[in-house]
Amino acid sequence: MQQTTYTIPVHIPDLKFFHSPIPFQLEAGGVLSELTISYHTYGTLNAERNNVIWVCHALTANSNVADWWAGLFGPGNVFDPERYFIVCANIIGSCYGSTGPRSINPATGKAYGLDFPLVTIRDWAQAHDLLRKHLDIEEIALCIGGSCGGHQVLEFAYLLRHRLKKMALLVTSARETAWAIAIHEAQRMAMQADPSFYEDKDDGGAGGMRAARGFGLVTYRTFEAYQHGQTDTDEKLNNLKSASYIQYQGKKLEMRFYAQCYWFLSKALDSHNVGRGRGGAATALSEIGIPALVLSIDSDLLIPPSEQRFLAQHLPQSEYVELASPFGHDGFLIETERIREILQSFIDSH
Repeated sequence: MQQTTYTIPVHIPDLKFFHSPIPFQLEAGGVLSELTISYHTYGTLNAERNNVIWVCHALTANSNVADWWAGLFGPGNVFDPERYFIVCANIIGSCYGSTGPRSINPATGKAYGLDFPLVTIRDWAQAHDLLRKHLDIEEIALCIGGSCGGHQVLEFAYLLRHRLKKMALLVTSARETAWAIAIHEAQRMAMQADPSFYEDKDDGGAGGMRAARGFGLVTYRTFEAYQHGQTDTDEKLNNLKSASYIQYQGKKLEMRFYAQCYWFLSKALDSHNVGRGRGGAATALSEIGIPALVLSIDSDLLIPPSEQRFLAQHLPQSEYVELASPFGHDGFLIETERIREILQSFIDSH
């Protein structure tokens, strides 16, 4: 049974739940009176409780890493459940079982909706740590994430730098850039332009979210990728291929996500700054002295290689790899064969 206070928009097999009745203090000052974290595990925790690979998922993904990162999962692969105990937790604010805007607020008996408190990337890491303790994990062999999954890895690494042995940061940054924040605000404006966004229902704001997703998809790929895959071969005047693709992607997200959750997750992205309250990003990174793989994609428009080079420059034990790929930011989900080889080499070398 899915132990959550709202309807999860899609069926997610083998989903597990951890419930904490203790009030959860948020960085921005709000408090969640109780907290539910949904998650997946694969494999078996060894006697030393240290054979853990912790995966941090990206913005609208969920904890079923065997599904969305299948190219890295399975016997003999990087995420080998016969060798490792693999954990992935759904982030607070999402709609896949963890506490979020469509959860019931115990104080009112209704969904939080737009009254949900501001949650930061640092809060996500604190929630992950609660789950780590619940699972009795002493040490994490590798923590890995791409995009905002990498944001989480950085915060988790700073929090647990004496328990974390290695980390892999894919297409991520030390803080959210002004460019990315502007993109998020444009997406939120699209959602807020939909009057139903303010209604207390799961599908409120669905039209606005479709538009927001379409805008996001432009930044996830490249000019070359759209030219190659979405250029029309005839001379029609309407229903052009690229336009249909954006409509399709917006509809796909509508079928598996809630707009109010998407809105709050984008606000959490804006908050990302590993150096906040720690003397700045360079100083904070210098204090994370564990081996780190930093991977960039040369065509990434959303979080370009300059951001990963900054990470590599200031992390004391970093290895920097830049992939040439036509897929832009989404390359970290597509170039799995090449990424698998790089990850395996990194793991074996340490």
